[in-house]
Amino acid sequence: MFGKLSWSAIPLDQPIPMVASGVVAIVVIGVLAWVFVKGWFPYLWQEWITSVDHKRIGVMYVTLGIVMLLRGFSDAVMMRSQQAVAFDSPGYLQPEHYDQVFSAHGTIMIFFAAMPLIIGLMNFVVPLQLGIRDVAFPTLNSVSFWLTATGALLVNISLVVGEFARTGWLPYPPLSETAYSPGVGVDYYLWAVQIAGVGTLLTGINFVTTILKIRAPGMSYLRMPMFTWTCLAACLLIVAAFPILTATLAMLTLDRYFGFHFFTNEAGGNVMMFMNLIWAWGHPEVYILVLPAFGIFSEVISTFSSKPLFGYRSMVMATMFICIVSFTVWLHHFFTMGAGGDVNTVFGIATSIIAVGTGVKIYNWLFTMYGGRVRFTTPMLWSLGFLVTFVIGGMTGVLLAVPPADFLLHNSLFLVAHFHNVIISGVVFGIFAGYTYWFPKAFGFRLDERWGKIAFWLTLVGFILTFAPLYVVGLLGMTRRMQSYDVPEWQPWVLLAGGGMVVVILGVIAQIVQLVVSIRHRDQLRDATGDPWDGRSLEWATPSPPPPFNFAVLPHVENEEAYWTIKQRAREQNKLRPEPEYEELEMPRNSPTGFICAFFSTIVGFSMIWHIWWLAGAGAAGAFATFVVFAWRDIPEYVIPAHEVARIDRANRSTRLEALASYTGPRP
Repeated sequence: MFGKLSWSAIPLDQPIPMVASGVVAIVVIGVLAWVFVKGWFPYLWQEWITSVDHKRIGVMYVTLGIVMLLRGFSDAVMMRSQQAVAFDSPGYLQPEHYDQVFSAHGTIMIFFAAMPLIIGLMNFVVPLQLGIRDVAFPTLNSVSFWLTATGALLVNISLVVGEFARTGWLPYPPLSETAYSPGVGVDYYLWAVQIAGVGTLLTGINFVTTILKIRAPGMSYLRMPMFTWTCLAACLLIVAAFPILTATLAMLTLDRYFGFHFFTNEAGGNVMMFMNLIWAWGHPEVYILVLPAFGIFSEVISTFSSKPLFGYRSMVMATMFICIVSFTVWLHHFFTMGAGGDVNTVFGIATSIIAVGTGVKIYNWLFTMYGGRVRFTTPMLWSLGFLVTFVIGGMTGVLLAVPPADFLLHNSLFLVAHFHNVIISGVVFGIFAGYTYWFPKAFGFRLDERWGKIAFWLTLVGFILTFAPLYVVGLLGMTRRMQSYDVPEWQPWVLLAGGGMVVVILGVIAQIVQLVVSIRHRDQLRDATGDPWDGRSLEWATPSPPPPFNFAVLPHVENEEAYWTIKQRAREQNKLRPEPEYEELEMPRNSPTGFICAFFSTIVGFSMIWHIWWLAGAGAAGAFATFVVFAWRDIPEYVIPAHEVARIDRANRSTRLEALASYTGPRP
């Protein structure tokens, strides 16, 4: 009746997962009890869980991403601490548990931390920058989020019930086939990533449609903000690349469940087909993450240099160049696997060429700062930290693009150092910059600058101390994913990397303290104007937080710095534009469709993992019924009266008029 599921699936003999899951269970139960005791559940259900407002969905994405970032970071701490004590010793993690830890770390950080954080910022900011009221498909947006949350939930369930994959964050055959991984770990990976991947694909379709078809009057393509451009490029990559991931994992699922032989040597299968397909998705995935982060840096550097972005059109061209060329470099992930000299040469050259687009961006950011009035705020510090560290990581990438060098360094910790050097500085630093930059827009108050700067410096120093030694120890021959080792020359560098991780932990604590302090002192950090940084794009034209309709009247865009033009005209004339005629607005009604779909998707995923076929069928039937009910709904929208629109906009105009009268230049 319950397939493979039994009491033996709970790892009672492993103290680490049991203690961790116990703590998580206590926290979750405590939070739920608190919510119900306070009587907050109706509010959360109506305003957040069932919301189709892109801003609230963005905040929920970011919240999910932060929680999973902490979860993935705990795995990183376990790996670094294990290697620090594992010289001529088994350490404290058993080999099979260690394998699960590094597999979960990579999977969580890419799929359930970085992706939700990037998509969350995209959700919140892009419609505001476009000067519109919502995305093209609001309910689909909610479904996308909740499917991603389902995938994250399944990964965390594997901590308590069963096991996670031991194959790395990409499940290479034949290790991921049933002959070598007969348990449910790989199945947890497959269903979690597939369900979340569908959600991501729907997001890509939604935002490509939104950016191409819905923009404020006058906003041509070459008047869109740079963050919107990079999000468009990333979503085009999602639409093109994620079907490859879906098909690849579907074939591996068929191998495991029905004895197909797509990736096995017998019956005509080929392991190398998996390598090509997974990396044909995998390298564009890197740019799906890093391109929106580049857009964040463009917005931050321009704002805090008090200058227009240098070389706007060349930045657009560089973005689309990276978007296209990213599909021609995937084979550099397996230079050593026998493709041949000619093929390796072509992909090595393509890998070097793609660095040109990034180089254009780096120089444009530097020229944007040159001659500007640079304000060293926390978002700007994250951006400057990125510029320094990313160049180092990028140069090591160009080194790895040379096939003979890659033959020496492949699968060593040098590769791990390079990857983290570009992803942490390029993506994580970008996320932190965007999080700090747009936080006052989302919540109406700024984050504490002092604690933000402490968190930045601790994270930067810890990051360098953690990964710089891995370059050295990689050159000394230490391979990745080693549970223990017995080479004395490696130990000092491994210990130094462990010390760097301690500093990073302090940086994480500082960021948590920053949030707590900011919430406690929110009245002193309040932003009444909606424009705390003297911003240049349209999101700063709205109140903080923005109302459900975003804009009382859609703005008219005259150039690529839409809001800066409006502000400058107001400052020259010392007055705001005349008050518009307010009209009632139709907005999409909240819908539980996304949450219910996620509920049934969780049932289907869990049932398929454990081969509980009847429950999987019931879950699939429930999901289909949800779709039918949604398709036949009668009232998709509600009306905001004109007087309510007028009240909100007049309050915003009043605060902006006061800010205009007292304006003396950008805040330091």
